[in-house]
Amino acid sequence: MTPITDITDPRVAPYVNVVDPRSDESTTHFLVESENVVKRFLASDFECESVLCADHKADRFVSLVKPGTALLTADRRVVNDIMGYKFHSGVMALGRRKIDRPVDDLVSNEKPCTLVVLPELTDPTNIGAIIRTAAAFGATGVLLGEQCRDPFIRQTIRISMGTIFYLPIIRTLNIRADLIRLRDSHNVQLCAGVLTDNAISLRDARPKPRRAILFGNEGSGLEPDIVSLCDLHVTIPMQLGTDSLNVAACAAVMLYAFNQG
Repeated sequence: MTPITDITDPRVAPYVNVVDPRSDESTTHFLVESENVVKRFLASDFECESVLCADHKADRFVSLVKPGTALLTADRRVVNDIMGYKFHSGVMALGRRKIDRPVDDLVSNEKPCTLVVLPELTDPTNIGAIIRTAAAFGATGVLLGEQCRDPFIRQTIRISMGTIFYLPIIRTLNIRADLIRLRDSHNVQLCAGVLTDNAISLRDARPKPRRAILFGNEGSGLEPDIVSLCDLHVTIPMQLGTDSLNVAACAAVMLYAFNQG
């Protein structure tokens, strides 16, 4: 354990004023907050560069931090000064991002798979909730489009409850090209979640064992050119005049139903 007494100490520079939105802009690192999420992060295969925690919580992390990783400790007031706000959790970690991988890594064999595809979601809360739901209901990976919000920002990581560290996630540079590759080269059925009259009710949908479920953005849903790539269009039957669900709720319903098939 390394005690920190000065917020200008260079070892805590990545943690300074994390309330500034620019703190999430790093392309090489990310920050993890809250005790349970940090613990799940430390147990994953992601590289951790340091952990910063309040003195009274340090003993909980000594055995969890791998050799060579700095465990930085400070008085609670110093931690709050570093973070830039009253940080109730009292622990945060600095992780290193993994290198980008090709979409083929999500379907590297001929086994059954369930992929979640988010072409252009922008709300970090929805992305985090969908990642957590995907992990809970047996998805084998997540593919994010080039217009999607970065999944490794603090808010999304926290909402995912750390499942983001265990579910393969790939961010593509060309969602259309990679969807075509999944369909034509890897025999993955593309299933669009849509609100159209000609879509099949979720009750009647019979997806193939190798499938990718596409969910649209919060405002306009899936773009027509993306829907046109899909050979299964599915809608969730709703009552009392309800015409749509939050995208995270929609993902939960569809993934649960697909998982039962």
